[in-house]
Order: sequence, then structure tokens, then C-alpha cells
Amino acid sequence: MQQNSTSDRYVTPGGGDTWAQEAASTGQQGTQRITAAEEIPAPPEVADALRLTPNAPVVLRRRVMLLDGRAVELTDSYYPSGIAAGTPLADRAKIPGGSVTLLASLGHTPDRAVDDITARLPTPEEQHELRISARDPVIVLTRLTVDAAGTPFEY
Repeated sequence: MQQNSTSDRYVTPGGGDTWAQEAASTGQQGTQRITAAEEIPAPPEVADALRLTPNAPVVLRRRVMLLDGRAVELTDSYYPSGIAAGTPLADRAKIPGGSVTLLASLGHTPDRAVDDITARLPTPEEQHELRISARDPVIVLTRLTVDAAGTPFEY
């Protein structure tokens, strides 16, 4: 995989629970709570990024990332249903070795990840989950992962 950013360790198969490892390196505990794993019609932005037809089915995997028990990040991952349906990606259980390792075992090895970072004010849901005010900005990281053929398989 070509190296583009410090987030590469999050898209490298075999890395295990990178979030927990990174938190532990600073003496903290990183955990996650999976709040949804379901098939939904792809939102327009997701369909476009994954090169799917509008409303094509995707698997949404939604997680709350916790640092020492406090919610610090909300993470939504979308996968084409043709890849994720019927796999552990569509279940609310933690995936041994992580989603990147599972995807690689299914033949979807990342070649590159394209990250886009923006900031904005939080939604009411984000305010509630992260326990922040309406004036506290949130950083939004959008990552598209593609294979060697240039086919996107995670957004």
C-alpha cells in the first residue's frame, strides 16, 4: 500500500485494534461501542464515493469510539452490500483483527486511502453523544479506501 498519511495504520490489514493500541501508547484505554450494523439505501454522497447507483444497498457500520470511557469520536463506515452483506461487517459484534483484516481476507486489500478533513458545527446527535455544546466545532474525517484496481470498497 502506498504511504500517504499517519492514518495508514488504520487501513493496513493485520494491524488489529489500532485505536486501542494508539490509546494504550499514551497510557489511556481506547474502546468502541457498535451502535448499528445494517443494510440501508446508500445516501447520495456514499453512492457517489463508492461508484454505486443512487440508493444502492450498502452496509452501514456505526461506532462510538471511547477514550477512557468517554465518547470522543463517532464513526460511520459504509461498504457495498455485495462485499459486506452476510459477513461480520453486517453484525454488531467486534470483528477479530478488525474490518481491514476481514476485508483483505475477502479479497479487498487497500491500495490507497484518500482522506478529506473539514470542520463544522455539530449536529444535535453529535452534541448529545459527545457531550459538547452547539458552538464546539467537530472535525470531520472522510476516508475513501480503494484497491489496486482503483475500485472503492469502504467510505
